[in-house]
Amino acid sequence: MATEIYRDAWGIPHLRAGSAAGLAHAQGLVTARDRAWQLEVERHRARGTSASFLGESALAWDRFARRARLDDTARRCFARLEGQDPETAAWVRAYVDGVNAGLAEGAGAAPEFARTGLAPGRWEPWTPLGVWLATHILFAGFPAKLWREHVVSHLGAEAAGLFATDGPGTSGSNGWLVGGERTVTGQAVIAGDPHRWIEDPGVYQQIRLSCPEFDVVGLAVPGVPGIAHFGHAGTVAWAITNAMADYQDLYRERLRRTGAGVEALDPDGVWRRAVRHTEVVEVAGEEPVEVEVIETDRGPVVIGGPEGLDGGTTDPGLPPVAVSLRYPPRVTGDLGFDALLPLLRARRVADVDRAFDRWAEPVNVVQAADTEGGVLHRVAGFVPLRAEANRLRLVPAWEPGHEWHGRQETPRAGLTDGVAVMANQRGPASPLGVEFAPPHRHDRIAALLAGRERWSAADMPAVHTDTYLASATALLEHLKSLGDLSPEARALRDRLLGWDRRMDAGSADAALYAAVRGAVVRKLAAHPAFAALATPPAYPEVFLPWLALVPRVGFALEHLLAAGELYGIDRPAAVRAAIEEVAAQPPTGVWGDTHRLAPWRALEPEQPYDEPGLSGDHDCVLCTSGVPGLTDRAARGPAARYVWDLARREDSRWVVPLGASGVPGSPHHRDQLPLWLGGDLVPVVTDWAQLTKETDV
Repeated sequence: MATEIYRDAWGIPHLRAGSAAGLAHAQGLVTARDRAWQLEVERHRARGTSASFLGESALAWDRFARRARLDDTARRCFARLEGQDPETAAWVRAYVDGVNAGLAEGAGAAPEFARTGLAPGRWEPWTPLGVWLATHILFAGFPAKLWREHVVSHLGAEAAGLFATDGPGTSGSNGWLVGGERTVTGQAVIAGDPHRWIEDPGVYQQIRLSCPEFDVVGLAVPGVPGIAHFGHAGTVAWAITNAMADYQDLYRERLRRTGAGVEALDPDGVWRRAVRHTEVVEVAGEEPVEVEVIETDRGPVVIGGPEGLDGGTTDPGLPPVAVSLRYPPRVTGDLGFDALLPLLRARRVADVDRAFDRWAEPVNVVQAADTEGGVLHRVAGFVPLRAEANRLRLVPAWEPGHEWHGRQETPRAGLTDGVAVMANQRGPASPLGVEFAPPHRHDRIAALLAGRERWSAADMPAVHTDTYLASATALLEHLKSLGDLSPEARALRDRLLGWDRRMDAGSADAALYAAVRGAVVRKLAAHPAFAALATPPAYPEVFLPWLALVPRVGFALEHLLAAGELYGIDRPAAVRAAIEEVAAQPPTGVWGDTHRLAPWRALEPEQPYDEPGLSGDHDCVLCTSGVPGLTDRAARGPAARYVWDLARREDSRWVVPLGASGVPGSPHHRDQLPLWLGGDLVPVVTDWAQLTKETDV
């Protein structure tokens, strides 16, 4: 059977081949044609070489990638895959061969290559593993431990949970499964939307993969074969959200230089030789930068070195302290890629369940359903068994008791009243994590689903796009109790108390609420009680988003306003000052005037886009996140939406924020944006006769 490439009206590729390997080659080929620039950016980020063409702005990431040994870990994981699962390793190689076959053509259509002078490079068999690792290494938010350490060092141990919330570095998702007893067809529906940084090109690729073994539609990660996170195989469908588990540890390391290299102090009191070498990072327009790479028995040193923390101090008379990172793929050599082919071949929930037994990184909550009535709601991934202290803060590498002792069992859950909802809240994964998302999105979705006895796939966009902001209650309660306000502030207060709490793009009340919220955040962050937190430790730049005080206050505002006592801060006074400030100069527009889409791009376009205003907010089901107190612009939001209908796959729907093509100027680069903004979805086409054949490969 010839390998064939088809497209639907939205440019979404539908691929058909005679074998799984032939299909992987076609997936690599079409991805390189559609997204050559994105693939090359991701390849370089995985290797720590992106500053060579993006310049100094990419240097912080490249330093981290080198020091964390991402590329070496990807090589190690691929070597394990070859030894234990040669079929999957060959399948990954076929994908890579397809990428290499299509890169030149794709690069010729992508203007970014000419602008930067970048020539497409060769993908290696382990490159997809490196792309996956680089995409997810910060997904579990291990730098939050640096923030906790910072808070405790200045405010004391009782402050460790003060800012606990879904922090600026974490990612989330909504997902819900409605069992057949609650649908109009008698078959399950799975729907949701992963929340990630909105990127251009997008982080998810709509695609169909069909061969004699399987026929799956779903959302792929560009640069990685198969369909890992969200897929519909006809008789079974699956989806995930971030479990918010903690599975990466940071160790304080005592290091010293010797004539032979670098040594680290182990828990047994012995100085042991650490792996050490230097690497050179090329930086476009600047001098090359040398990076020292050190790895102890715990893991790679990502902060500081034998001379101590970057810019920091150490205890007099003691060896300096650095920080190492221990993360599962570096320890086990396993990225979970041996789950990918079994997922594509799944026919029933039991097959999906067995496939996810092999899952490693990131740790996810999985939902699945099949046409025989089977359902699945479980956590999947590698979470190490270790001391509780490891999960909370940095732990001393030279003290015993912080070792890993195998892998934790991952919890399972069921449906309640025929429904399961996951939104990064304290659910099935509670025993595995420390900080979770507030319950608002979960509770709102559950309430909406409870409001109707029977649901159809066509009903789901109303849930996707709900803009009710339950987390506004804490601030509104403070406003309600205020007295002694100016007439202008009193009128503003009364208006907000009558607001419907919907963060709609066209709402002037939502804009007023956001303005007051931002002012409260800034006033709390400026209080002398938090002065010591205003200047972050001199850690590498890549960790600074987790260490900035204003975002931390902004995302934890509800918690801070509701806490019993807050270091003597007069919160009513802060709220009063904020509403008086906004009342004196209120915003004149609507929420969408300032709450605008702000996609991340490795290279900004020569002609900037006029990005649209957005509905939603951080704690809405329609989770479009700015940073309260800093900016209303939304860099995070639904990176895709999906509705998987188990009754008729052709009644399924999906959409991405921009489009199927990564090439600026392509008709399919941004053609889904109006649908995404309006809550509409693109039909999933399953009839080959309704597709346009592009080529045989």
